[in-house]
Amino acid sequence: MSLTPPDLDLYQRENYCPTFVAVDEERHGGNGDIWVADGYGQSYVHRYDHAEKYLGSINVEERSAGRFNCPHAIFIDRRKTEPELYVADRANRPVQVYNLVGEFRRAFGTGFLTSPSGFVTYEDVMIVAELRARLTLLDINDNFVAYLEHNEAICTNYGWPNSKDTSGEIMPTGLITPGKFNSPQCMAVDHEGNLYVAEWLIGGRFTELIKE
Repeated sequence: MSLTPPDLDLYQRENYCPTFVAVDEERHGGNGDIWVADGYGQSYVHRYDHAEKYLGSINVEERSAGRFNCPHAIFIDRRKTEPELYVADRANRPVQVYNLVGEFRRAFGTGFLTSPSGFVTYEDVMIVAELRARLTLLDINDNFVAYLEHNEAICTNYGWPNSKDTSGEIMPTGLITPGKFNSPQCMAVDHEGNLYVAEWLIGGRFTELIKE
């Protein structure tokens, strides 16, 4: 399947740069809808049906709270009776939550999230990848539980998440250390609860965290 940009006026003159896709999978009781986050483009989240028909878009303007600003990741959360769409509104900092027809439900994270970039769940726990050098654990009610490998001080280094030489040219960072994050971007979790974290930096890095 190939999804074209929605037929909206802004895409006649502006870039379309999707960063994430979430599918309301039929095997989990969903209807097959496909949600696309235009995180690096116009900061919209678009909805299509399983036959590629465009159904609509959300961007937070529908509740007069200002626009998304880099909705980098989206995730369909099925931990509760009613599935919900989580949007990592990264540059604004909070997570915005909608139902699966695009109606706003709530926002959270002010005070403990800085840069949400990706989601996974395992049992009742949600893990949020934060670009600013940490993972954040939440309970089923979106409450803060803990940070994993908190390393936000690294973000103050010149050129982060990479480095820069004296002329300002970007170069690979030499500050990567085992057990400390630099710039978590995306994650996956396996059936045993082991976590796999991809970081955004020159050369990339994958970290496996084993569930004990």
